[in-house]
Amino acid sequence: MQNLVNRFVLIAFLSCFCLFMQAEEKKPFGLMTDLIEHSERTWQNGYASTVRVWDLDTAIEPLQYAAIRSTHPSFSWIVPGNKQNTRQIAYQLILSDNKADIESGKGNVWDSGLVNSDQSVAINYNGNALEPNKTYFWRVKTTTNTEGESAWSDIKAFRTANKLSKYEVTTYPQVKTMESPVSMKELQPGTRFIDFGKDAFGQLVLTLSSEGAKDSVIVHLGECVLNGRVQRDPGKSTIRYHRYALALMEGTHTYRIKVKKDQRNTGSAAVLIPNYVGEVLPFRYCEIEGYDAALPITAVVRETVHYPFNEKASAFECSNDILNQIWDLCKYSMRATSFLGIYVDGDRERIPYEADAIINQLSHYGVDREYAIARRSHEYLLQHPTWPTEWILQAVTIAWFDYLYTGDSRSLNACYEHLKPRVLMALREKNGLISTSTGLQTPEFVKSIRMNREIMDIVDWPHYKPNQKKREVMGEADDFYFTDYNAVTNAWHYEALNLMGEIASTLGKSSDASYYKEESEKFKQVYLRAFFDNKKGYVRDGLAEDTDHASLHGNMFPLAFDMIPKNKQAKVVEFIESRGMACSVYGSQFLMDALYKANAADYALHMLTKTDDRSWYNMIKVGSTISLEAWDNKYKPNQDWNHAWGAAPANTIPRHLMGIEPITPGFGTIRIKPQVASLEWAKATVPTIRGAVQMSVENKENKYVLKVTIPANMDAEVYLPLPNGKFQVTNNGYPIKVKKMKDEPFLYVGKVGSGNYTFVVE
Repeated sequence: MQNLVNRFVLIAFLSCFCLFMQAEEKKPFGLMTDLIEHSERTWQNGYASTVRVWDLDTAIEPLQYAAIRSTHPSFSWIVPGNKQNTRQIAYQLILSDNKADIESGKGNVWDSGLVNSDQSVAINYNGNALEPNKTYFWRVKTTTNTEGESAWSDIKAFRTANKLSKYEVTTYPQVKTMESPVSMKELQPGTRFIDFGKDAFGQLVLTLSSEGAKDSVIVHLGECVLNGRVQRDPGKSTIRYHRYALALMEGTHTYRIKVKKDQRNTGSAAVLIPNYVGEVLPFRYCEIEGYDAALPITAVVRETVHYPFNEKASAFECSNDILNQIWDLCKYSMRATSFLGIYVDGDRERIPYEADAIINQLSHYGVDREYAIARRSHEYLLQHPTWPTEWILQAVTIAWFDYLYTGDSRSLNACYEHLKPRVLMALREKNGLISTSTGLQTPEFVKSIRMNREIMDIVDWPHYKPNQKKREVMGEADDFYFTDYNAVTNAWHYEALNLMGEIASTLGKSSDASYYKEESEKFKQVYLRAFFDNKKGYVRDGLAEDTDHASLHGNMFPLAFDMIPKNKQAKVVEFIESRGMACSVYGSQFLMDALYKANAADYALHMLTKTDDRSWYNMIKVGSTISLEAWDNKYKPNQDWNHAWGAAPANTIPRHLMGIEPITPGFGTIRIKPQVASLEWAKATVPTIRGAVQMSVENKENKYVLKVTIPANMDAEVYLPLPNGKFQVTNNGYPIKVKKMKDEPFLYVGKVGSGNYTFVVE
């Protein structure tokens, strides 16, 4: 009898446990306040603290946290549910200023009530303005079409800043991670060589012992090695090396090496490191000279400084090991170069630039569910723009990507009037093209884009020498021929016109939206008549009367921006492929965009994985673990070894090779269009604001298999490769009808909802 009772109790317990787990699974998760997920956390001088924001007043020492700066923040969450085609149909969000009320399900500050909506990102707070320097708590529950009403989410807390405005971006403080060396060896008595495995911006902490008060050691820190030693003289480059003399005290003590101030990267235009962090230096290697005592590896610590980063948010692996290494390099570059909490150009200047920001932005989106640092960088650059013409125009593209990936239009609305002059309509000449060299840069124009000097076309970087009377192109611009009317800057002008139309439409500015749409359509025709050489089948650098020269840049930008008609793309791609990697690491972003837009996946994969000195693999070969500013030192002798604009594969792989991109704001609908070319297999986890998309591809000669998991409350338009000859397509084992795409080597499966799918083409 007792055994029967025990079995009954066990069954009842398991049943209750299963019901509990199901309820747990149904809770919304990944809650964000103003794009910040860990708003309840605090840090003490870079290290995570046990104190939560609601207990800040109990702390004696100053703590850092992501202070919400908006009186009306936005809220986002990931909808629970694993069933096919799960959609949110309603939600209820409550906000309280105390834990007791929120725990009991009461929103004493705001209760949205039951809202019949599928919106799960960028829900704008609609109550009375929040108060400064105060802690608030919120939670949400959802109703889906497949699982009904969920449990309440976990409680999410946040604290407001001392001063609030209706909208202002919030970002995390910089954080620190303690890292131990991966190896240590004695080069000779008293000299140790220490390798931390990867380059990082950080500080060195040593625990050393001394029997007398006159002992001292020499510490060398650097980014590269020469003949097995830290390279003392990296030459003209800004590859970092520092030497420090450290006087020891009697006994055992812990010492922090105080990094010396660099005059250039701490100047008036630079972004400064916060005082609570302290100055940092990028280094991988350390040598300690003159220390005869035993030195355990645990006595050497590097404190690495970076923006909070979730290593597990993204993943990629494929059948090509070179591409795997390149992915690791570029993903790590996003973490390593975030040390200032804003996107900068590396260590040489520590200044934000639009061209750096646009590649950082897309690449960061590709490796982490993090959007605030990109928004902060964009809004900073609107107030502190840089001088190249194309980079002024890029502000519009950055703004659109921000909205496309977050679904939050508040930044667009706040920045709209700053964006309008960035389209550069003031530089339109009578022929309909823009020019920076025909006298249109009036003081009023310069002021409108918040510059204090005239802007200049750049095409790529390094640029031609501006002080030369004859414009001799140097470096990475494929001998682009500069004239008054530039095919590259005018392509960017078209892209800005096109996207400003989308932005105006999003904000309900119908008159502006119609204007920009009409202008972009007219301008495309003006552009093609002016720059497209119909006889040769590709784009010239300038007008026919000025030059017949064509370059990689003059063709890849209009192709990337969908300016080249479908029936003319083949010749343009053929020309692009004839030029090789005749661009910088910055230009390579748009080369990859152009190739995948034109379905030139085989050549794109070749460019991603090639191993000569103009390749991402060369960055690994020369010994860097962060993407370089240029392909090699010989192409830019003063380059940084810590420049994230060289990390384009971090976004090219998820966006193009795996083919996952948002096509409606906030990832409501995505496109899944893999272009894996000759890879035998590939798999990836791609973060989105609605949750991670997981997918894998098996690419055999007679069989192609795409497996994908789509988060709840998301739709996907799915494309498969068009095989030769007869074929059959199945979805989860059942035959389905597909549509052959016109002028593209793809089959269109159609739109599917959330859930797990296995598509097979054979």
